[in-house]
Amino acid sequence: MPKTLAMIRFLYFLFLFLFALPQKSQAQVEKTSELYKTIMSKDSLLFNIGFNTCDISQFENLMSENLEFYHDIGGRSDKKKFLKDFESGLCNDPKNFQARRELVPQSTEIYALYDRENQGKIYGALQIGVHQFFEKQPSQPEKFGSSAKFSHLWLLESGEWKLSRSYSYEHVNKQLQTSEVPAFDNDAVIEKWLKENKVPALGLGIIENGKLKQVKAFGEIKAGVAAPYNTIFNVASVTKPVTAMVALRLASLGKWDLDKPVYHYWTDPDIAKDPRHKQITTRLLLSHQAGFPNWRLANADKKLSFLSDPGTQYQYSGEGYEYLRKALENKFHKTLQQLASELIFLPLKISETSYVWTKNTDASRYATGYDKELKPYEIEKNTTPNAADNLLTTIEEYGQLLTALMDGTLLPENIFKEMVTPQIASEKGKHFGLGFEIYDLGHGDYALAHGGADLGVRAIVFILPKTKQGLLIFTNSDIGGSLYEALVKHYLGTSGETIVNIETK
Repeated sequence: MPKTLAMIRFLYFLFLFLFALPQKSQAQVEKTSELYKTIMSKDSLLFNIGFNTCDISQFENLMSENLEFYHDIGGRSDKKKFLKDFESGLCNDPKNFQARRELVPQSTEIYALYDRENQGKIYGALQIGVHQFFEKQPSQPEKFGSSAKFSHLWLLESGEWKLSRSYSYEHVNKQLQTSEVPAFDNDAVIEKWLKENKVPALGLGIIENGKLKQVKAFGEIKAGVAAPYNTIFNVASVTKPVTAMVALRLASLGKWDLDKPVYHYWTDPDIAKDPRHKQITTRLLLSHQAGFPNWRLANADKKLSFLSDPGTQYQYSGEGYEYLRKALENKFHKTLQQLASELIFLPLKISETSYVWTKNTDASRYATGYDKELKPYEIEKNTTPNAADNLLTTIEEYGQLLTALMDGTLLPENIFKEMVTPQIASEKGKHFGLGFEIYDLGHGDYALAHGGADLGVRAIVFILPKTKQGLLIFTNSDIGGSLYEALVKHYLGTSGETIVNIETK
């Protein structure tokens, strides 16, 4: 690491450790925060307009009069020298030579600087990132120049953000790939990104402060048909948390016991002679501890069987959720769809989320599934509820379910606590609760998540109950999962980074 960068980071974190107010976070600010958006806006004005179009006024307005600029090749400059060199150098003859700066997406980190002696108010921000430069001459294609790291110190001067210190270092003649991850505030770029990744449609839901703040849809739900904001997606196994909500809602009403063996209501004929069937409870079914395979069809005889004793280990199982469905339907003499409608959908005024296709399902808004070669799959219109799979929903309605879960509308505190309490370790250090997988984000924070994958379906949802954040990602592609990492990192910030690290370690 260059000495300049090492010294900057050392001094910055030393300042935070010794003097920052205890209630302020030392982590980089979230990419959805106002500070992040403000600094990125200033960066865009400075470079996309100022540098890339030789608009000197942007530098004059955005640079502090006390600017100090350090370049690992070009040396040191103050504001006066920088402007003179820029105008007489790179911008001397824009018609015959034009330089362009490009920020490497996702490289930027922004840290807030707080003033302990001024009620902990923000007085500055440190921006760290990577950018690269290109050169263009008449009648010639643009060519790559160099890549470099940068550190910018932005300070509030009379209420205006000004660039006070700028460090540009570690210049290398290596071009970095920037097309893999788009600038997520630009819908047109995201549309292009989808095409590059061969994902036909993407639905996004952004939850902030416990509210569904954004619902977006990109791409096409079928050839030539743009995805509407209320696109209907099949979300595969993201069905399971909804089934868990039904059971937990019944438990909250005193109508269902999570720890009572379910053989009182249902026993599958395939395991009726195995005494272990009397050990199966709703808690074990929801946390994938019943001992069942994912699906019985994987067995040679196509019959349900135990892979392990109930309650002894984690074994992801769609069969377990279907087992619970049959127990619920037998006890209450209603279909799972009817129970979900009465207990959840109708109270929340959710009208298009369904376990089955009905006469009211708007097929014109349904996202047809595609394989990795962009060949469409045949649409299967199931008419029998599956507790583990094939839920039809929209970003907006599933987002309503998640926000109702976080704000206590759906479940009382004691039952919600049951849901988010780790029941058993799953894989890679994660745990399963009741219906959701649980990520430990450190410092007492956690995320609930569930993904889904079927032919032509990749979907995943996250909620962070303590910070009231959430993210929904629905796609209609076998390779839609390739989008997850970039989206999770961008919209969930440092928490997203932690989630990705857990998944990839």
